[in-house]
Amino acid sequence: MTDHPVFANWLDERRRKLARTGLAPETEVVGRVERVADGIARVTGLPDATLGALFRFESGGYGFAHGLGRDDIDVVLLDDATGVEAGQKVIDTGEVLRVPVGEALLGRIVDPLGRPLDGGPAPHTEERHPIERPAPSIIERDLVSEPLETGTLVVDSLFALGRGQRELIVGDRATGKTALAVDAIINQKDTDVICVYVAVGQRATAVERVVAAVREHGNIARCLFVVGGAASAPGLQWIAPFAGMTMAEYFRDKGQNALIVFDDLTQHAMTHRELALLTREPPGREAYPGDIFYLHARLLERAAKLSKELGGGSLTALPIAETDGGNLSAYIPTNLISITDGQIVLSSHLFAANQRPAVDVGLSVSRVGGKAQKKALRAVSGRVRLAFAQFLELEMFTRFGGISNPRVTKQIARGERIRTLLTQPRYAGLRLVDQVALLAALADGALDDCEPKDIPELRRRLPSALDERAKVAVQRVTCEGTLPDEARSALVAVVTGLVHEIAGQKGGAR
Repeated sequence: MTDHPVFANWLDERRRKLARTGLAPETEVVGRVERVADGIARVTGLPDATLGALFRFESGGYGFAHGLGRDDIDVVLLDDATGVEAGQKVIDTGEVLRVPVGEALLGRIVDPLGRPLDGGPAPHTEERHPIERPAPSIIERDLVSEPLETGTLVVDSLFALGRGQRELIVGDRATGKTALAVDAIINQKDTDVICVYVAVGQRATAVERVVAAVREHGNIARCLFVVGGAASAPGLQWIAPFAGMTMAEYFRDKGQNALIVFDDLTQHAMTHRELALLTREPPGREAYPGDIFYLHARLLERAAKLSKELGGGSLTALPIAETDGGNLSAYIPTNLISITDGQIVLSSHLFAANQRPAVDVGLSVSRVGGKAQKKALRAVSGRVRLAFAQFLELEMFTRFGGISNPRVTKQIARGERIRTLLTQPRYAGLRLVDQVALLAALADGALDDCEPKDIPELRRRLPSALDERAKVAVQRVTCEGTLPDEARSALVAVVTGLVHEIAGQKGGAR
């Protein structure tokens, strides 16, 4: 039979194929699914598994080890539990969870595993990094001394942010927290800062509004959106902040500057609590597990300004947290305030009074502050916060009766102009020189003759007027960040002229 031509050809073909096949032993560490419920699979037969290890299920899905027991492992599923059943094989890949990183992700909307959500092809990246990475050590860091300009006057003048800083945005629901962060992203459209927006537990419509705003007003080609939405599996929501941080660290480690927004870590804490209770971890305060502080600390510590020896890149973090009834002493807000370098507190009362952004200047603080502020802005913003705080107290007292003291009346009038000046519409970021000109004019009394209702028009017309009438001063402030006397006089003169023009036009219209 072996002499038959057909069989001989078949045998020769099989021998050639076998000769080209590399023969080596292959091993697989295999366990079994005991049960599946609520996005958690209990697995046995893997006694050597480590925390955070990546597992592949027989159905093709993946999960990571979230809790290690004596005889079993709690594996959090990264996709829908459909297809994962008791009795199926589970393979320990020997790897930890990694996500793609690289330039190909810019301009894309992806899930925390790097899979596209925008209908485009999968991003082609050459590197994949672990989602859990150690934070830079003290010796690897540099001083936070360069400003990250948000374009929002109340933030840049009173609570300046530095590249490499971690500033918490905290407030009740629907007080403009996301809007403040998105304005900061949009303001980077003409800078060298790459922006990463991480959505945790957010509705799809809310994420779509953010993407649409950046696409219309910002530079979406230099932004990345990592979405672990409300409809995503709890495992994807849990890894979303860590995956986004890893993707942002890629640019920092290349010597570039990056900004990452976490929207929001309150939802992330709730997801962590859900997984902890399902995996039988002992509950603590407000039913959160005891490691909730460490969870967010090890995440936010990764934001840093690197030393020159490591390229000098920076990663700035703007985590968002939600309070209930303005209670800043709640567990999660307290933790995040302790971890970050300051907080911008948004007030529901100010928001209801139509002051946007509704920043509470009394409770907000930046622990970097003037160290990262341009000298020109620092020179004109020094007394604004104190004057505004005093005005708010005086305004409260005047509600009980009139005050005839001329000095107090003048102080209240000045405070009303400060409040209107700090009220700023969305997507209308101000340049550094615009902010300096407005605050210098305020300090020199040039706005005393301007009605508060005319200040929005003044703000709208100011950039073009400065570029046309004070080119030298604009260039000096923009390029050098300083404010010599002649530049200040030129900027104030432009503002004063605009005030008179607007007042004249109003009078002529009447």
